[in-house]
Amino acid sequence: MTLILLKRQNVPLDRDVIFVSEAGEEGGFSGGIGYLVKEHFPEIEAEFCLAEGGGVTRIGGEVKYATVQTLEKIPRGIELISRGISGHGSVPLKTNAIVHMAGAVARIGEWRPEIRFNETTGTYFRRLAAISPPDVAKVYRDVLSTDPKVRAAADDWLFENEPRHSSMLRTSVSPNIFQGGYRSNVIPSEAKVTLDVRALPDEDPAKFLEQVKRVVNDPAVEVKFTAGNNRPSAPDARLDSEPFKALEEAGTRIYNAPTLPAMSTGATDMAQLRSKGMQCFGIGPATDFEDGPKGFGAHSDQERLLESELHRFVRFNWDVVTKLARAK
Repeated sequence: MTLILLKRQNVPLDRDVIFVSEAGEEGGFSGGIGYLVKEHFPEIEAEFCLAEGGGVTRIGGEVKYATVQTLEKIPRGIELISRGISGHGSVPLKTNAIVHMAGAVARIGEWRPEIRFNETTGTYFRRLAAISPPDVAKVYRDVLSTDPKVRAAADDWLFENEPRHSSMLRTSVSPNIFQGGYRSNVIPSEAKVTLDVRALPDEDPAKFLEQVKRVVNDPAVEVKFTAGNNRPSAPDARLDSEPFKALEEAGTRIYNAPTLPAMSTGATDMAQLRSKGMQCFGIGPATDFEDGPKGFGAHSDQERLLESELHRFVRFNWDVVTKLARAK
């Protein structure tokens, strides 16, 4: 819509405005952003990039704050494989692969890797504390504390009540696929689990894999990375940059809300562009905070967006792009 309006109104530009549309962001397609960066980068190279990953939070129908994604976690898959002796289900065995795997998964589920802040997440929690109700603001300030006990108590509260914020504090691990057995009367010789790891950008993969092995703590369970762990890491987009300031100004104008830089717990196609030195910023329309627990949030089969917020987001895009590209 922004491009159509630029063309329709014949807006004079000091900068080119490039629109890139490609498939496969969720995986399983080889012609996506990786292909474009490798084979066609001169055609899409730019100073700045605007894509998904941020958003505007409404609570009780009222906009509270906007987020701009300036950094994102790196997805890495880890596979656990337990092996044991197969046999008749009527004779329980100490080597049962599913029993060993169940213990390993339980230990992974109870483990929370260490808290580490970067410029983006530190700024995010400080700004969030400044605009939150006193009781919640205290949690956000406490999690930034250097006192281990204070930080741990705040971390426990976030894990219970705001798991997305808990994930922003660390490299996260979630066991998401469990495979084992094929008949109720047969002890299987193998069980397999896939862990969804979302790593902080500076996480050392080899060292983290060793940490997982220590947590699993079972010689009967093999721990290894899955194939395809090749997404690049990249530094934060700069908060003192021209586009971030334009985004902050548009957030004030369009939403009358403060803007917080945020690290996305998920992955976007900006990672490949950031690795080439492009300043990338994730934005998004306003959604209702209450929608997630109701089953209307991201990746839900009923994901939804108010029509009025779609229109407001078009205006937000227009303001930002024309601020950065319109002839002075």
